[in-house]
Amino acid sequence: MSVTLRAALMAALLPWLSLPAFAEGDPAKGEKSFKKCMACHTVAADGPSKAGPNLHDVVGRKTGTLEGFAYSTVMRTMGEEGHIWTPEELDLFLENPKKMAPGTKMTFAGLKKPEERADVVAYLISLHPDGVAAGTAGEAAPGAAPEAAPETAPAE
Repeated sequence: MSVTLRAALMAALLPWLSLPAFAEGDPAKGEKSFKKCMACHTVAADGPSKAGPNLHDVVGRKTGTLEGFAYSTVMRTMGEEGHIWTPEELDLFLENPKKMAPGTKMTFAGLKKPEERADVVAYLISLHPDGVAAGTAGEAAPGAAPEAAPETAPAE
């Protein structure tokens, strides 16, 4: 293979090779980064929601369905339309919540570094008893409340 062709191939592949894989994210680093989120979210298995919903077992959960949390209209609508929190969808949301879900009540600006998002997603995956498999089937995770009745619409 010529040097020019090899350089062109590497230039074309480098952006794809540098993307973090969720399976390669570091849950320990993600737990540390998640401390930014703990003012509004808990991850305890039976923990109460705070300003944001409890994120224990969020991977594989239908959006806007955690019983007892007053979701924004956009989050409830996403869930009604079948949106599931897969690792890929969590990555998109964590990058820029307001861009992915205009109208969300989440005020956090997002995590700009792909590696940090991969670590946080790996941490969230680690909290699910089925791990990454929970977010890949396109169905709500066991124990999620996909049919929960929506709360009254909060003021947005």
